[in-house]
Amino acid sequence: MSERLIGTVSRGVRAPIIRSGDDIAAIVADSVLAAAKSENIHVLDRDVVAVTEAVVARAQGNYATVEQIASDIRAKFPSGEFGVILPILSRNRFSICLKGFAMGAKKIYLMLSYPSDEVGNHLIDLDALDEAGVNPYTDVLTEADWREKFGYVKHTFTGVDYIAYYKELVESCDCECEVILANDCRAILNYTKNVLTCDIHSRARSKRLLRAAGAEIVLGLDDIMSSSVDGSGYNEDYGLLGSNKATEDSVKLFPRDCRPVVGKIQSLIAEATGKKIEVMIYGDGAFKDPVGKIWELADPVVSPAFTDGLIGQPNEVKLKYLADNDFADLSGDALKAAIYDYIKNKDGDLVGKMVSQGTTPRRLTDLIGSLCDLTSGSGDKGTPIVWIQGYFDNYTSEK
Repeated sequence: MSERLIGTVSRGVRAPIIRSGDDIAAIVADSVLAAAKSENIHVLDRDVVAVTEAVVARAQGNYATVEQIASDIRAKFPSGEFGVILPILSRNRFSICLKGFAMGAKKIYLMLSYPSDEVGNHLIDLDALDEAGVNPYTDVLTEADWREKFGYVKHTFTGVDYIAYYKELVESCDCECEVILANDCRAILNYTKNVLTCDIHSRARSKRLLRAAGAEIVLGLDDIMSSSVDGSGYNEDYGLLGSNKATEDSVKLFPRDCRPVVGKIQSLIAEATGKKIEVMIYGDGAFKDPVGKIWELADPVVSPAFTDGLIGQPNEVKLKYLADNDFADLSGDALKAAIYDYIKNKDGDLVGKMVSQGTTPRRLTDLIGSLCDLTSGSGDKGTPIVWIQGYFDNYTSEK
C-alpha cells in the first residue's frame, strides 16, 4: 500500500433530460456507471452518489398548477380574506405560489419582513434603516410609510422592487392587496385573524405564536398542497415548501417517497460493481454568500432522503492543533508519523474535545449537500448527479 495523495474529489455527472414517469433510480445508476467507464474511474466502497431533488420530483411528476393551489386555498380560507406573511423574496420560489393564493382569495394582507427576508434577500440595507430611525425589531410600517422613507428600492442582483412586484402580481388576479412591513408575525393580527405563514425554518414558532395570540386559522406553506387537489402532485410533509417555478402557471413540488429511490440506486450500483456506496437526494446547500448576504437554504431540508451511512457528523481532529500542541517539538517524518498514529487511534467520539475544536460540527448530509449544490450549480451545467470520492478518507488513507 502507498500513501494516497489526493483527498476528496467531487464530479458532476451528466444525465439525460428527465421527464415525468422516468425511472430516476435506474437513470442515476446508469449515468454513474457510464461516466466511470468513459473516464476509466473505478467505483469504490463509501463513494457518495447524490442526485438533485429537482429531477427526482420531475420524474415523479410532482407538480401543481396555480388553479390547483387556488382550489386548496379556497377550501382552507373560505372567507377569502387572510394574511400572507414572511415570504421569501424570490420570483422562482414564491411568485407562482402567490399567484395561486391570489386566485383563491378576495383580499390578501401581504406582510413582508425587513430589511431582508428569512434567507437574506434584502429589501433595503440595514444602514438605511438606521439613517431613517427605523427599528426593525419593533416598527410596523405601511406601504405608504415605506415609500415615504425609502421610495422604490430595487434588489441589487435581480433589479426588482419586490414590494411593487408582489403587490402587482396579487392585484393582477383581481384580488385586493394591502402591504405591511414587520418582523413580528403577530403584527398581522391587527389586520386579520386568518394567517398563512410562509417562513421556512421558523414556521413552527410562527404558528405557535400566532395561535397563542388569538389567530383563528393558522396554516403554513407546508399545509398547502399537502394532499392531492384535483389530481395534482403534493407533498404530505412539506406542501409548497421547497417548490420551484416550473412554468408561468405551475410549480414543481419537493419530491416525496424518496427513501426507496436512494435504496434502489445503492442496490443497482452494488449489483453492477460489488461496491457499497452511499446515496442521497439533495436540494439547496446550507451556506451563506458573504457579498449578497443570501443564505442559500430555501428548501425545508438539505436532503429529504439518504442511505444509513450518511447519518451523523464527521469525527475529525484538527491537524494544525496537533502540530502546534501535542507534537510541537517534532518535525518532518517524525511529526508525520506521530499524527498518523494519533488519527489511527483517535477516540470514536470527539465531541467537546480540544483536538476537534475548529472542525465542522454539522451533519454529514448538510455538508455533502452543500458540496453537491456547488458542484452541480443551478444553471446549464447539465450535471444533476454528483459523484464524490474520498469524502470519508483522512490523512492516513492509502491506495
